[in-house]
Amino acid sequence: MLLPVVVYYVLFYYVPMYGLQIAFKDYSPGVGILHSDWVGLKHFQDFFGSFYFTRILRNTLLISMYELLFAFPASIVLALLLNELRSAVLKRTVQTITYMPHFISIVVISGMMVDFLARDGLINNLLSSLFGLEPISYLQESSWFRSVYISSNVWQNIGWGSIIYLSAMSGIDPSLYEAARVDGANRWKQTMHITLPGIMSTVVILLILQIGHFMSIGADKILLLYNPTTYETADVIGTFVYRKGILESDFSYSATVGLFNSLINFTLLVLANALSRRTSDNKLW
Repeated sequence: MLLPVVVYYVLFYYVPMYGLQIAFKDYSPGVGILHSDWVGLKHFQDFFGSFYFTRILRNTLLISMYELLFAFPASIVLALLLNELRSAVLKRTVQTITYMPHFISIVVISGMMVDFLARDGLINNLLSSLFGLEPISYLQESSWFRSVYISSNVWQNIGWGSIIYLSAMSGIDPSLYEAARVDGANRWKQTMHITLPGIMSTVVILLILQIGHFMSIGADKILLLYNPTTYETADVIGTFVYRKGILESDFSYSATVGLFNSLINFTLLVLANALSRRTSDNKLW
């Protein structure tokens, strides 16, 4: 059962590492990787000194931080709220509604957002009719892009992310709640002193994994939503690599940026795991 997973990671994650050397070469497809001229750290120097470095690093860090602050806790909050529901029918209904967006293609989600957030779209029509607000081109204004991106991610993934926490809650000993009720603890205190500590190990592990992907924002959705007018706040490392590597065929430069991104993610993962290991018993290794 483990073999297909091992083969997948070897073929698509470890074997491609052979190509990382083009970040240190002036790679030409006609010459090949081995015979391309070695240029050392030239591409890294060009990237760090370019106009785009500050912009894409700032955007990547800010969007990742907003994801960590808003999207990550949202699933925990939803799981806690669902755990308090006593009506099984209502609980299943809410779960089904919140799970559904996760199974919709990102292309479809992005198309829905483009239509809903247009000047004559659903959102502007509702705001105009209910509050008399002027229409806004949300996806044409850079100041709105991060808010739109983060809120759409919360909507799309909040239900799916809550599954793991609900599973962790089901493993908490019910006798703990009974003892707390006997001692006079209300629902809020039971949540704070039993439910949250009971799922804390799961929260910490998922947080470490999230930090390990801190710099790897979903560039696919950003590519479908952004445009030159929103590059100032929307352009991240993933989209920059796509434009340089695929559209401009500058493979060595894009490999350099991608390698820089991977090294930052790896460093953050190691630091987060070390911090967790020092402060608690929860760790990946």
